[in-house]
Amino acid sequence: MVRFGLIGIVATAIHYSLLFGLVHGADVEPIVATTIGYAVSLVFSYILNRRFTFHVAGPVAASFAKFAVIYGVGLLLNAWIVDSLVVDDSVLAAQLVASTVVLVWNYLGARFVAFR
Repeated sequence: MVRFGLIGIVATAIHYSLLFGLVHGADVEPIVATTIGYAVSLVFSYILNRRFTFHVAGPVAASFAKFAVIYGVGLLLNAWIVDSLVVDDSVLAAQLVASTVVLVWNYLGARFVAFR
């Protein structure tokens, strides 16, 4: 769980950097920006969790497909929570709530389904 958490911190930093860079630097809508950031962090998270957290050596396709579905649901949860909670400039607060909920979802899915 510690490695998952550490990788998650870096993936979250990637996600948030893209989110805020796109929202404040490129005037992209928050739901679009958070989706882009999440997608990029998903690939990063898969590669490192596969290798360092769950030590999977089998074929990539099967575990990535499961991981992508789990994280895809997490993406929808993330986007829905951010879209539901953003009021004026409250993007950070909304994203913190979304990240907390999605962290739990993603860990359970990765641990018990994708890298089982």
